[in-house]
Amino acid sequence: MTSSFRLTRRAALAGAALTTLAAPGAMAQGYPARPVRVVVPFPPGNTSDILARLAAEEVQRRRGVTVVVENRPGASGALGVQAVTSARPDGLTLLVTTQSPIVVNPPLMKNPPYDPVRELSPVALFGRTGFVLVAAPNFPANTMAEAARVLRAAPRGTYSAANPGVGTMSQLAMALLGLSLGTEIESIPYRGSAAALVDVAAGRVALMIDGFNSAVPMALNGQVKPLAVIARQRSPLVPSVPSLAESGVPELLDLEALSWTGMFGPAGLPPEVAAWWTDALGEVMRDPAVVAKLAQTFVEAAPPVSVAAFTQEIASDLAKWSRVIRDARIEQQ
Repeated sequence: MTSSFRLTRRAALAGAALTTLAAPGAMAQGYPARPVRVVVPFPPGNTSDILARLAAEEVQRRRGVTVVVENRPGASGALGVQAVTSARPDGLTLLVTTQSPIVVNPPLMKNPPYDPVRELSPVALFGRTGFVLVAAPNFPANTMAEAARVLRAAPRGTYSAANPGVGTMSQLAMALLGLSLGTEIESIPYRGSAAALVDVAAGRVALMIDGFNSAVPMALNGQVKPLAVIARQRSPLVPSVPSLAESGVPELLDLEALSWTGMFGPAGLPPEVAAWWTDALGEVMRDPAVVAKLAQTFVEAAPPVSVAAFTQEIASDLAKWSRVIRDARIEQQ
């Protein structure tokens, strides 16, 4: 598959150079002089929306600044991202988003309308949530090791997997699982997780990888069977479900799919502004009350890493999911 999107080492280094982290105490003189607009590229209720509003409320309370959250959904997040890439890099227009518009959409698009490396400045990574593989009650396996044997032995087309939509992390994570096992699992897109999980619970579809917030409640209720968390270690949010590293399947030991939520500004954002938000969000995400509140929605608060580390994680994720899209022959949109 040929993609119009290419991540080069030079581009990644250029993105990192734009966002070198200043000293923790540094901040723009008088920042912010006016209310800060935080754009969320999804409708209300999305994980990024929940985190953005919680962060805005806490930062306002702690630092006395005005933060306005604005939902700009559309085009799989592209409209909201572009509202930020086209803004002045003064720290008054920022983006809070999950990873899909940053590391999944560009390599999935034939003509991506933005380059996340060149047109955005990473500011802070402050939330993570995981994915879990669940199976229909009638699927002939109760562990990941058993599932791997079943899938490898079954004729092509025997088992299918639901996902909440084309180009979602759910679809890509299942494609990565199939590539790792050396088998092809038919992908069936739905309009959202709810309808997809209903069909898995009814046994009409065998498998699904989905986010904790939608899949775990159904697993806890016994409607679907949780086989593994798609990670190298168990999640503190779902401690009863084993990780892929515990499956005993060598090809799956390092396989991981995590959803993160981060803050970005337009390219050229002053490092001292990024440092201001890294410090502010770090204070929020270390608050035990905030940690507990997020855990109820299956989001793990992540005290922000340095801008350089966040930039490197973005580069790594772009390369990883671009490779999965290519190797699994997922059609570009």
